[in-house]
Amino acid sequence: MHELVQQQIEQTHVHVSASATATAAAPRLVEPIEEPFDPSAALEMSDAVRDEVGKLVQKLFLAQQGPKRVVFAATEAGTGCSWMTARVAESLAAQGRGSVCVVDCNLRAPGVHQQFGSENHHGLSDALNGTGPIRDYTTRWSQHLWYVSCGAAAEAGQAMLGSDRMRQRLAELKTVFDFVLIDAAPLNTCNDAVVLGGLTDGVVLVLKANTSRRETARRALHELQSANVRTLGAVLNQRTFPIPEKIYRKL
Repeated sequence: MHELVQQQIEQTHVHVSASATATAAAPRLVEPIEEPFDPSAALEMSDAVRDEVGKLVQKLFLAQQGPKRVVFAATEAGTGCSWMTARVAESLAAQGRGSVCVVDCNLRAPGVHQQFGSENHHGLSDALNGTGPIRDYTTRWSQHLWYVSCGAAAEAGQAMLGSDRMRQRLAELKTVFDFVLIDAAPLNTCNDAVVLGGLTDGVVLVLKANTSRRETARRALHELQSANVRTLGAVLNQRTFPIPEKIYRKL
């Protein structure tokens, strides 16, 4: 993994490592989706954090032939993975390069609905067990951003994340939205992120400063590599001091 961003900000820092290069991609907009939304809706972020998240979006998604379907997975609980996934999605949507959908696949401890201040109902688990188009299970947040909450039938949906039904729903999401960002359960609790990574373009690891251990990150990376899942990069969340380059390169 190659370092892309390393600088100090006020309170929360996003440190990005990814395999993509930053070159402009041609816009690809799908047909407008006519649904009501609040044009003033915005997730809470300081200007400094918003800038760092924007850099991640540019480096990862807006590169030439950049990924379109990406799993965000924490190495362990408490890294702020849902927080990160939602804000990366909002920043990506703000670029106007196409429609973006966040999907809460952490059926064990869902958090995406909390980021958007909504109830956790009629979401992914319901879509896996129910019928109707995937659009029926989405909620619009802004002009280019939608999300799918975990849903009310979380326990029934856990066993279906690696099923043909999940493949079908992901394929359906791909036909409706230009970008799909998935929030997965931590890698140290289950293999959901590995399974989902095999169904998408790859995984971005989310680590937390002063909490995530280097050995834990190495184990997560080894697990993904052993399953032939592409690791797109790593995000170090909530860093308030610079990391020497020689230490970071050991991850």
